[in-house]
Amino acid sequence: AVETLKTFEKKDSRVKSAAATNLSGLYFLEKDFEQADRYADLAMSADRYNPAALTNKGNTVYVQHDYEKAAEFYKEALRNDDSSCTEALYNLGLTYKRLNRLKEALDCFHKLHAILRNCPQVMYQLASLYELVEERPHAMDWLMQVLTVVPTDAKVLAKLGELLDCEGDKSQAYHYYYESYRYFPSNIDVIEWLAAYHIETHFFEKAIPYFERAMLIQPTEVKWQLMVASCFRRSGNYQKSLETYKKIHSRFPENVDCLRFLVRLCTDRGLADAQEYAGKLKKLVKMKELRKQRVKSGHEGSAKNRREGSAGSTEDIKTDSGHSSSSRGERLSSRLRSLPGNHEPYETSNPKELDASYVDPLGPQVDRPKTGAKKRQEEDFEDEELGDELLPE
Repeated sequence: AVETLKTFEKKDSRVKSAAATNLSGLYFLEKDFEQADRYADLAMSADRYNPAALTNKGNTVYVQHDYEKAAEFYKEALRNDDSSCTEALYNLGLTYKRLNRLKEALDCFHKLHAILRNCPQVMYQLASLYELVEERPHAMDWLMQVLTVVPTDAKVLAKLGELLDCEGDKSQAYHYYYESYRYFPSNIDVIEWLAAYHIETHFFEKAIPYFERAMLIQPTEVKWQLMVASCFRRSGNYQKSLETYKKIHSRFPENVDCLRFLVRLCTDRGLADAQEYAGKLKKLVKMKELRKQRVKSGHEGSAKNRREGSAGSTEDIKTDSGHSSSSRGERLSSRLRSLPGNHEPYETSNPKELDASYVDPLGPQVDRPKTGAKKRQEEDFEDEELGDELLPE
């Protein structure tokens, strides 16, 4: 296509302008913005009133984040052809959105909707803008209109579920999240919400398939497997929970939380494995402490060497390196805390938290109606070998 269009470069100005406009559009799609900008300029020099050329020029400026200048090119394109240059009007709306001029952006998309009645992109942008101006009912109305045109759009369904959840309508939110999951069962955010919904309503067994789906998508992420084991435990299936924790331990032998739960479950059920897991837990906690001490002493030694080797270095260099290391640690722990409803990471990075007390990832257990089964007596952990300080409270 590029080769064919280049043959028109030596034709008269109108043909040359049209060819250069198309070349600019093609290069823009290929993300060759330098060439796109060059041909947009050529098209404009051949025909200054070409609205498509002005739109392409605005696009090349837009990707350089010069939104004010981009808006001027879009407005000039609209002045030359207000009725049919819908691309310029759409892009002008996006530009105003970037500039946080939301009222003007809404005006653009409302005008565009009058021209293109059934365009889902336009309606979605209107929904997005109404959400930004905190008018959720209007946003939901527009998303409903999008679904009349594209009823199977998983992203729109999930967005509608999110807005309904913010409004407190959990049952309707569940409906739309579930529909989104049906059409696209690989969105981790949707899977997380559905699992959390079942946990909040205390249907732990129904949450398990969603966590198992998350395990398929992220097989190296231990938190999903821990959640499956916790769901089995909270639903009363202690045998299946124990088997799941054992599998997790065989795959992630350095996961402290898994070992803590194994010690707890084995002790509660009077299994001999409790001693073995308690010993492993002690060794693992001690090993992690030693690692941290080595890392700490290594950092202190390197910092001392830097101070001795570069006495004239500026203070901000030292501070900067320390700060970047800290921020990396914070980002890592925030990932581990990403599951909704969890206030503690599964693998703690704080030395004070390296004991065997744990926080149930499914939250505190609620009181349930009692059955006729014999009440299980609480056991005191008096055995020195188990290590009182390591067992969960």
